[in-house]
Amino acid sequence: MSARRTDDSGVVVIGLGRFGARLANSLLQLGHDVLAVDHDQDRVQHWAGRLDRVVQADTTEENVLRQLGIASFRRVLVAIGASVEASVLTVLALVTLQVPQIWARATSEKHAKILHSVGAHHVIFPEAETADRVAHLIVSRMLDFIEFGDDFAIAKVRVPRPLVGRSLRELSPMERYGVSVVGAKLPGEPFRYAAPDTVLQPDSVLIVEGGIERVQRFAALG
Repeated sequence: MSARRTDDSGVVVIGLGRFGARLANSLLQLGHDVLAVDHDQDRVQHWAGRLDRVVQADTTEENVLRQLGIASFRRVLVAIGASVEASVLTVLALVTLQVPQIWARATSEKHAKILHSVGAHHVIFPEAETADRVAHLIVSRMLDFIEFGDDFAIAKVRVPRPLVGRSLRELSPMERYGVSVVGAKLPGEPFRYAAPDTVLQPDSVLIVEGGIERVQRFAALG
């Protein structure tokens, strides 16, 4: 079975344990196309009617991933937790396929080091991360994200290119973007609370707050 080619909204979730299944469902609720993969037939049958597309496959094999069309996806999360070996071999196969963003679940610090060493771009610990939060980070340009209630968030984002060289005074009121800038970390300088004369430089990092969708749109400005 092969997956159709997808655009940047598509995400692959490998491993449908509790965390992987919750993550896949969170991504669907955010409006993203999800291809879910697991080696266990019973688990695949269980989720087949609840998730968009579910496939049974051995993801440790590069050729299998290639046949599934996973090389055409920009983002893949390896949520395998029961087998460190399967987790690492799957990440290795994804690296070989040159997947641009490989997220991987770690079950220990040692596991995390191995995942980093073989090429995982982001390593997460489900015990410390909620599936909803990870879903937001995977599909956005946000560097970090904390949600408060149903529609308010604080996020860390890189300065969007259209705003480089401009001061916060020029951008005021920020309501045009629907967010408020709380602070800024300029290159080579310590974090500072936002001031009207703060000039946004390339590679600066902002702390912004506002509605979740507005924060995401601000981060996506480029």
